[in-house]
Amino acid sequence: MLPLAADRRVTQAPVMGSSSSKGEEEAEEKEEAKEEDEETAEDIAERAEARHRKEEAEEGELPLGVDDMLDSGDPVLDLCYRKFKKLPCRVYTLMHLEKIYACGNRLRTLPERIANLQGLRTLALDFNKMEDVPPAVCQLVNLTCLYMGSNRLVCLPPEVRNLQKLRCLWIESNYFQYFPKQLYELPHLRSLQIGDNRMKKLPSDLVRMESLKGLWVYGNRFEEFPKVLLRMEGLEVLDLDKNKISTFPSLRRLPTLQLLSYDHNPVEGPPRVGEEVTLVGEGAAEAMQEREDRKERRRRAKEEAAEQLALAEEEERVIHGILKNSGASPGRVANEADGDGDAAADGEEAPEEEEEVEEEEEEESSPSERAGVEYDSTGLEYDEEGVEYETEELICEAEGLEYEGDALEYDRARMDYEYEEQEEVEGTGRQNGGR
Repeated sequence: MLPLAADRRVTQAPVMGSSSSKGEEEAEEKEEAKEEDEETAEDIAERAEARHRKEEAEEGELPLGVDDMLDSGDPVLDLCYRKFKKLPCRVYTLMHLEKIYACGNRLRTLPERIANLQGLRTLALDFNKMEDVPPAVCQLVNLTCLYMGSNRLVCLPPEVRNLQKLRCLWIESNYFQYFPKQLYELPHLRSLQIGDNRMKKLPSDLVRMESLKGLWVYGNRFEEFPKVLLRMEGLEVLDLDKNKISTFPSLRRLPTLQLLSYDHNPVEGPPRVGEEVTLVGEGAAEAMQEREDRKERRRRAKEEAAEQLALAEEEERVIHGILKNSGASPGRVANEADGDGDAAADGEEAPEEEEEVEEEEEEESSPSERAGVEYDSTGLEYDEEGVEYETEELICEAEGLEYEGDALEYDRARMDYEYEEQEEVEGTGRQNGGR
């Protein structure tokens, strides 16, 4: 029995030794944690600065021109297509930045320090290798535009709802199979680009995105038109290009729609839309031209109707003027305007009525008309003077005739004189014969 007890003690001895060593380690960890808690802010800043210097040393020489951009003080920083795997460390110290464009690099994530740039309004990270939205990006609460297309995203983190000022989000050409409902929590989102993904349908509660004006869902896997879109009356741009939709419903119930792209879908013709909607797709040009022709025909018909109305109003004014000047009763003029049938029936009385109307017109004629008559009488008086002048000419001609009469009397006197001479000659002859 004793050997067994000895063996038990031997076996228990190592166990007691191991528990004591664990206790010592735990004590050391507590002391280190206590020392870390007692570190001042200066120590933390020094350690962070040392880490930054190490990172700067590792990143090596920056591409040509990047240092100048970092020193320029420009609120817009363009670092596109520089083959960066990490952004330069100095970027996270530029508190004046408002826009960063880092497209076409090899970025897989962004460090927590990006959250220091609370002045950022636009962040473009297209064409990189990101599999998730960096958590620090969701802390940039003043962002209005975020571009993360052509990456490797499958979903969005819940923290994306922190971007309450976001108005434009582009996440096209990724691997979304379902619509990210986290976007429902963004009340000011107006433009959503989620094309070239793998979605087969849209959620029925998409109408919660009341501020949405532009929706790009081209290049997905829709086989039917998403009916929820018919209830999104605020949409202005809708792009359904490159899907498998064979039938489109009438979209005239979308009053604000301005552009519809339906190209590369197995449809027979363009969808029915409002008169002002621009169409993009097969047969769109012909449909819009026909629509313009209809609008032109309607415009011309409207102009012709307006001209006819203007003529009718002018005729009415003329008739009213005649009534006012003639003093005739409206019923009588209306009967005259109805046609010649009534006038023929009362053919005997018509001349008498016309004479009465003419007499009334003469009595009610305006002073200007009377002045015209006086002027005409003056002209007549002038003509009478002309007649008197012609009479005087005739008198003068009569005087000439009288003169000619004197000449005849003179000739007659000469003839008498010759006759007297002849009688004297004859008398002398008789006297001589009597001798």
